[in-house]
Amino acid sequence: MEPERERSGRTPKKGRKRRRVPNKVVGSAEAKRAGWDLEGRQPEAKKARLSTILFAENYEVTHDQLCDLLKYAVLGKSSVPKPSWCQLFHQNHLNNVVVFVLQGMSQLHFYRFYLEFGFFRKIFRHKFRLPPPSSDFLADIIGLRKKQTTGDLSRSMEESLPSASPKVSINLQNDPIIQKYGSKKVGLTRCLLTKEEMKTYHFPLQGFPDCENFVPTKCNGSVTDNSPLFGLDCEMCLTSKGRELTRISLVAEGGCCVMDELVKPDNKIVDYLTSFSGITKKILNPVTTKLKDVQRQLKALLPPNAVLVGHSLDLDLRALKMIHPYVIDTSLLYVREQGRRFKLRFLAKAILGKDIQCSDRLGHDATEDARTTLELAQYFLQYGPKKIAELNLEALASHQELHAAGQELRNTVEVVQQLNTSVLECLDSVGQKLLFLTQEADASELSSSKNCQTVKCFSNKEVFEQARVEIPLFPFSIVQFSFEPFPPNLTEEMNKRMKIKWTEMSTVYAGPFSKNCNLTALKRLFKSFGPIRSMTLVLETHQPHLCIQYEVLEAAQLAIESLDGILVEGTCVKVRRPVTELTLDCDVLVNELEQDSENRGTIYLSGVSETFKERLLQQCNLFLGLEAVILPKDLKTGKQKNYCFLKFKTFGSAQRALDIVKGKDWKLKGRHALTTRHLHAWLRGLPPESRRPPGLHVIPPPSEKEALQMLKVDHPKIAAWRWSRKIEKLYHSLGSGALCLILLPGTKSTHGSLSGLGLMGIKDEEENTTPNMCS
Repeated sequence: MEPERERSGRTPKKGRKRRRVPNKVVGSAEAKRAGWDLEGRQPEAKKARLSTILFAENYEVTHDQLCDLLKYAVLGKSSVPKPSWCQLFHQNHLNNVVVFVLQGMSQLHFYRFYLEFGFFRKIFRHKFRLPPPSSDFLADIIGLRKKQTTGDLSRSMEESLPSASPKVSINLQNDPIIQKYGSKKVGLTRCLLTKEEMKTYHFPLQGFPDCENFVPTKCNGSVTDNSPLFGLDCEMCLTSKGRELTRISLVAEGGCCVMDELVKPDNKIVDYLTSFSGITKKILNPVTTKLKDVQRQLKALLPPNAVLVGHSLDLDLRALKMIHPYVIDTSLLYVREQGRRFKLRFLAKAILGKDIQCSDRLGHDATEDARTTLELAQYFLQYGPKKIAELNLEALASHQELHAAGQELRNTVEVVQQLNTSVLECLDSVGQKLLFLTQEADASELSSSKNCQTVKCFSNKEVFEQARVEIPLFPFSIVQFSFEPFPPNLTEEMNKRMKIKWTEMSTVYAGPFSKNCNLTALKRLFKSFGPIRSMTLVLETHQPHLCIQYEVLEAAQLAIESLDGILVEGTCVKVRRPVTELTLDCDVLVNELEQDSENRGTIYLSGVSETFKERLLQQCNLFLGLEAVILPKDLKTGKQKNYCFLKFKTFGSAQRALDIVKGKDWKLKGRHALTTRHLHAWLRGLPPESRRPPGLHVIPPPSEKEALQMLKVDHPKIAAWRWSRKIEKLYHSLGSGALCLILLPGTKSTHGSLSGLGLMGIKDEEENTTPNMCS
């Protein structure tokens, strides 16, 4: 996609391979993800690939964020910021981008007709929720809606810093970075602060009078240019004894958060410093973690040769009351004239092209700041002092306040870094055009836009036929098929039935039991498979039965597989789901959910304790290929639940891990996953189900019933099956290395709105077994 531009990945020279530390995950917030890299493995040939381990808990991606990915796919990181919600590795190895839009369909369509969308669920490993669309969905995801008034543009130019130096004379030899490091690339050890420098800049050191009660990290291994880097950032509050720690975030080299903890200070808080920390009394009230807990956790996490990276890191270590010998301070690494220091926010924009510490947020995001310092250190090591000096940071800082009027925009392609850039402008800057295939009735602004080759057709069938011919001729294509959305009355009914269906699938009946059975022991037994929403005793039968409703589908399935047909308290019990018209195809659906490409490498575990994460980290060598760990927390109490999901790169790695954790050493219960995180969030957002006794029929609305009887071609169920097959044919005609997105935009009307769904993948990326690492 970018033949004449500097490639995003650099092949390391011999003897300078950086070893990637496993990105060990710890729990905080509601879910934790981490990427683990397999040590010492390099791809035979680089391939573009995706990772979505940076997803937020609800897995919702805004239209602007989707636009950021599309722009990055066209130009790469040298011209536009990386997308914040996912990682696209080796972008310059992408061959083309194809976006299929199923206008009129939504997330509800996908899960209502899940079995019909066979190709989508089996091929695309990355799925995410989309917000309901505006009046012009395509204009939003392409960036046409970002055009600004003169005043808005002026403000954006004040805030958006160019990444190339202004037109001033630069004497590189006078640059303080060149004077300190020279012009050649340097290794990691050259960037470490010396003991004398640490003393000068007031870092806590062993044996100093003001550090008597400080705890050493016990990192005393030999540091080399291959040692692992960890980004660290802390937030503090003001107490009666001075500044004390309220939050710590630690990020490993893959960019994944491995520790994010709120901390309750020992002394009375007099000022939460909310405008800086984002911490409030309400947030900190339920927290029980103390300073000594995070000290112990940090010591367990860091390997002996760990290098900590931070911005004004001395303040963070003093807040932690810890001593660490190997540090890189980005406020000192990027040397400034006369001993001054660049702010982290400035460096993030000027070097990495990303916005942090935005004014519309409440306080700083410690994880974001920690990740940013790590990326700054990695950038310095990858490109060297000369590249930094050429950016002329001092001049950029002085030009930050310039107004748009009178300022000459750069004449290079880096103009696309401005906030109002669209995907069309990105393509135009590299001499390429966008192909847009749609129906005649389409009224999108995109169809009449410059640099867009629009082909209008009379039907979906004609769009399909044109796509087969035209897609191979363009580097970027959008193919839009149009369908009738669900009518309002059917939408409401579908939502209710979906909620009921998943509730019934997560419910099991067990029995018979003796009349004097031990209910406490039985509850403990069934709870061992996962969190229970409710458990009731059924006395309508000759012998008592139990009705157990689980929070997650995996728990119910595990209970059925483990207990059906075995002796419980001397009685052979049966464990099964209620049989209703909504669960008749449950066995088929469960099997297909397990085969879903997003679930195949994921396992569900029940019975995990609070120490599970630490044990997992200590024995990480047993779990090769681990990409992410999801540790759900109770939304009300914030406490970690007793189950989790482990996401692996391959099914084989997941199966090996499952065998290990179910063994005698771990004694956990588990199985392969059935549900994805965005599905959990979506089901929570549906209207509460009207609980009905099993067997009570839900009559389909007349419109759907008639459609099923008549088997109309345009019925949503038929359309889902038919167009899934047709798009499969188009997908198989694409070449290797094509980034493909399937977008069901959702619907919005006066009767309500439905969230959309996105699926994406790079063709043949699964053949690339390279572990997660930054390109």
